[in-house]
Amino acid sequence: MSFKKDEEAGGMSFYHDKSTILQEARVFNESPISPRKCRALLTRIVYLLYVGETFSTQEATTLFFGVTKLFQHKDAALRQMVYLVIKELSTIAEDVIMVTSSIMKDMQPNLEVVYRPNAIRALARIIDAQSVQSVERFFKSALVDRSSSISSASLVSSYHLFPLSPSIIKRWSNEAQEAVNAKSVSSFSSNASAYLSGGQQGGYQAVASSSYIMQYHALGLLFLIREKDRMAITKMVQQLGSGSKSIIKNPMAMCMLIRFARKVMDEDPNVRKQMHEYLESLLRHKSEMVNIEAARAICEMRDVQPGDLFRTVAVLQLFMNSPKPVIKFAAVKTLNKLAQILPQSVATVNVELENLITDSNRSIATYAITTLLKTGNEASVDRLMKQISSFMADITDEFKIIVVDAIRSLCLKFPGKQAIMLSFLSGVLRDEGGYDFKHAVVEAIFDMIKFIKDCRETALAHLCEFIEDCEFTKLSVRILHLLGIEGPKTRNPTKFIRYIYNRVVLENAVVRAAAVSSLAKFGVCIDDKTVMKSVNVLLRRCLDDVDDEVRDRAAMYIKVLEEKSLADVFVREEATFSLGQLEEQLVSYVKDETKHSSAFDVSSIPRVSKEAAAAEIASSRPSALLDIAGPSTSKANDPTPNQASTSTDSGSSYAAQLASVPELESYGPVLRSSSKPVELTESETEYVVSAVKHIFKEHIVFQFNVSNTIPDTVLEQVAMIMTPSSPDSGLVEDFIVPIQSLSSSTGTQQIYVSFTRENPEEYAQGTFTNTLKFISKEIDPNSGEPEEDGYDDEYQVEELDLGAGDYITPTYVTFSSEWEKLSSSGFDQTETFALSSSESLKDACKSLVEVLNMLPLGGTETPTSNSVHTLNLSGLVIPTGSEEKSVKVLARCRMTYSQGQGVTLELSVRSESDQGARLVMAAI
Repeated sequence: MSFKKDEEAGGMSFYHDKSTILQEARVFNESPISPRKCRALLTRIVYLLYVGETFSTQEATTLFFGVTKLFQHKDAALRQMVYLVIKELSTIAEDVIMVTSSIMKDMQPNLEVVYRPNAIRALARIIDAQSVQSVERFFKSALVDRSSSISSASLVSSYHLFPLSPSIIKRWSNEAQEAVNAKSVSSFSSNASAYLSGGQQGGYQAVASSSYIMQYHALGLLFLIREKDRMAITKMVQQLGSGSKSIIKNPMAMCMLIRFARKVMDEDPNVRKQMHEYLESLLRHKSEMVNIEAARAICEMRDVQPGDLFRTVAVLQLFMNSPKPVIKFAAVKTLNKLAQILPQSVATVNVELENLITDSNRSIATYAITTLLKTGNEASVDRLMKQISSFMADITDEFKIIVVDAIRSLCLKFPGKQAIMLSFLSGVLRDEGGYDFKHAVVEAIFDMIKFIKDCRETALAHLCEFIEDCEFTKLSVRILHLLGIEGPKTRNPTKFIRYIYNRVVLENAVVRAAAVSSLAKFGVCIDDKTVMKSVNVLLRRCLDDVDDEVRDRAAMYIKVLEEKSLADVFVREEATFSLGQLEEQLVSYVKDETKHSSAFDVSSIPRVSKEAAAAEIASSRPSALLDIAGPSTSKANDPTPNQASTSTDSGSSYAAQLASVPELESYGPVLRSSSKPVELTESETEYVVSAVKHIFKEHIVFQFNVSNTIPDTVLEQVAMIMTPSSPDSGLVEDFIVPIQSLSSSTGTQQIYVSFTRENPEEYAQGTFTNTLKFISKEIDPNSGEPEEDGYDDEYQVEELDLGAGDYITPTYVTFSSEWEKLSSSGFDQTETFALSSSESLKDACKSLVEVLNMLPLGGTETPTSNSVHTLNLSGLVIPTGSEEKSVKVLARCRMTYSQGQGVTLELSVRSESDQGARLVMAAI
């Protein structure tokens, strides 16, 4: 076929249907073998596999063994195609390991053929875990081969073999280190005619290769081998990065080393200064790729300060004037990310950024202008918005989203410019675009409505116009939901009812149902009988809808409009169920047939405020608020207000873990698990231990998560010995479920220690001393297996407390109304305490929330005065032996602070049971 015909065919000349190729595979059995015919057919087989054609196991096996007959011919190009097809078919065909001996003939160290790297890659695909040791000698010699192509093939193959046999691959670390240190490398090459004709073995000459690519592959393998050993990674980075002349010559290997250095910096603060100096030295490296990677690593350091960035920003400033578009793009993108957390550091290059706004590459221009939006001042907003509007039509949705997110952050930073930006957002909302882009615009408008009250009515009007012609059901539902919440709060709420009812008439069933709910909120939340009557009429029209969901919602909300008590529960209620806990309890109820005689009890499900639930959902998407506030170190230390919602996922995972332990099957459902593990050791120690407490009706189970960070040691029969500090703790030890074997490669495993509650009517409390006991065995470096003889050892960890907070689940309530309800029907206790150890009201609030594990309500966890404060807390106490459901408990903490005397606390507790009230009171 001529080149012209091949070009006209659009690269489809190799395409034939599968049956034709299977028939033509008979050419593999011809004698003599025709290399040209066989290469063409192998190419078509590979093409079919790459375009997604599926071969059955029988077809693949037949093809596979037909291809192996081509080993009889010495043609080099044919042999390379054979290995390529063997690699692709090895995952589908059966008995592929039978071809091992043929491949190993081409792997002999003294055989200088061009297809030896291909043989190494193919062998790695077909052998199993048991065969790795038998080929170890071949791979180890190939790892340090003078040819870079053979060394790289062996390194990459070792990387892929690691999951099959990690213990054997770990023994190759010396050879991998030697590949990193290689000073002179060579690769095979030949002239084209000798290559295509197959030639003879002696037709290849080794020529020097300056790429040093095997260093890149060797570094990846070394990191995989030492991944669990943080000290070994640190040492590797320090050795390879030290000295004025680095042994690493390959730019990609340097980039990988930079990433390792940044990982070490994040995990070990002690080497931060040394690693930072190393990264700064790489800003002067001769490779631009390395310069960019080092600059990016410095900009993304944890808790980076402006003083760390002077040289980095200067280098990126130079790169923004580079004639190479890819270098300019990398520099401006790095600065764009940095501007989200430290805009003042990026503001020094605003002149260069403004020059890039008119760059012919729209991707660069987009990043430049969005960076300026984060670093500029209020006076430059109008000019920047005009420039953005000029090229929005020329960029892809991906970059439009970046622009929208930058504008969202800007409008929250400069609320006075909200009119211009809202006009821009409403304009792009009417433009063509995909779901992700429209969703980003809608979210930006949502944030403006939430945080800038002056633009609420205008923004809602724009959203109403958008849903008139919105093709995305999800967005329509979200907007209708927001209209139901924000619409009744506006000065003229009735103007939105028309837009909402239009959706009932014109949209699909999902949108109609959302519109019904939104209409009902207008009827309930607007204190106007005329509006309520109009909404009632509209809802009654929905009773004839063809969709049952729409009819059911309409019927329910008509009833809600008629009875105020129902409106308080279904519309005005500020709390919602913790969805994770609700799901877990429902699954437990459905699986346990003994519970089916009584209705499912929702009162035991923790509740969270709707704001907390919305905040949790919002945390899963990028927030423009982070762009303004920057990184906060205090957030990690402060107690989270929505503890009930954040602990639900962990509770579900713990329940799944406990269900897999046969000894705990008879204990029944878990009443409560710790919201987060208690760390009993430092993260840098040789054995890392954390604890989780699980409360059952008659038992308490302590779960210890243990990991071994020493790579050459195996721990066997690992158990935790728990000793209560007081003999009358009310707990009796039942049994210990130990870890049979624990090594650095097995990750974290669990020990379970079970105690029986002597009196289930009471809440047992106490402090336990904990000692980790085990048999320690060294790993034989040759076999990779632990030695037979070991020695008994133990390791002391921190004490573990079992307190009142372990029996309480945070839950949300409307404090004032529930406090009044419990005054008449509950148990009430009040006492005064002196909190002399608390140095401020804020410290006292933090301590009370941590000790009681109750949910602070209405923002009362943050004192507004330095002398007087009231903290309101709410929780559910797990049931005692005679009780069937959790008990609600509320606490009102009135505090005063004076210099010298500390904090004085008046604690009032109201609960549905006397036990619950006494539990909270005794905890202080």
